[in-house]
Amino acid sequence: MSDNPLAVTLCGIPLRNPVIAASGTCGYGVEFEKLVNWGKVGGLVVKGLSKEPLAGNPPPRLWETEGGMLNSVGLQNIGVRAFVREKLPALRRLDTQVFVNVFGYTEEDYVEVIRALEDAEGIVGYELNVSCPNTRRGGQYFSSDPGLLAAVVGAAVKAASRPVIVKLSPNVADIAEAAQAAEEAGAAAVSLVNTFRALAIDARTRRPRLGAGFGGLSGPAIKPLALRMVWEAAQAVKIPVMGIGGIATGEDAAEFLIAGATAVEVGTAAFWDPAAPERIAGELGEFLRETGCRSVAELTGSLRLED
Repeated sequence: MSDNPLAVTLCGIPLRNPVIAASGTCGYGVEFEKLVNWGKVGGLVVKGLSKEPLAGNPPPRLWETEGGMLNSVGLQNIGVRAFVREKLPALRRLDTQVFVNVFGYTEEDYVEVIRALEDAEGIVGYELNVSCPNTRRGGQYFSSDPGLLAAVVGAAVKAASRPVIVKLSPNVADIAEAAQAAEEAGAAAVSLVNTFRALAIDARTRRPRLGAGFGGLSGPAIKPLALRMVWEAAQAVKIPVMGIGGIATGEDAAEFLIAGATAVEVGTAAFWDPAAPERIAGELGEFLRETGCRSVAELTGSLRLED
């Protein structure tokens, strides 16, 4: 990939381009095999896995908003052991780098999922979803407290032989502090942002639009907020940053790289265009050619706030 201007290395993992399909938007990857040429996408993060299967939240689970989408799927998944047995063998034939998103409700939950994946082939890294309530701390979210965040990241890193990427929540007072806590606990990279906690209301019924009430806002509406947080995180840590939030075009991806990201994840765009990660990677290549950049690395961290 040395002659490829889009090639990047993330936590020691070579990617043919910096565009990765985000967790929860392409299922387990194999469902999109006929819709996406994975050989033209840098990587894939499969939907979040827990130690036991979860049924998820009651419907409705999705609601389209102005410039975005609310979701409250509730982390529905088949459980880590079924994933290794039923999904991973087919995933190995996809020509892209596969990351697994991991979540839990105690530190031990995260560790158990990682241990179940450690001997499995075809995975290059883990992404921790820390936007979950710690049931041993009265439901306080791991992401909301740097101490809780560091503890769960540290436990995961000790259990893992592969790089651990921490997916940060935007629902915090200081994203830089959260990124630093993850870095100090041994994270190989951080990805951000996860969805913003939000609410949609049906004024006629005076009820929430989603079955679970609140949901997570994603899509183009959050892009300016996500860009600001990616820049803040990139200024605060030395480990790589992956940018997420409303990326729908190659130029959107370039903006996140300029803000300091090494790679990006594409999520909501795949709901209206399943091939969005492949398309966006192609558009990013066009952007490089149009702007005279010899490699995508020339973009990363090149934001000029002052002349």
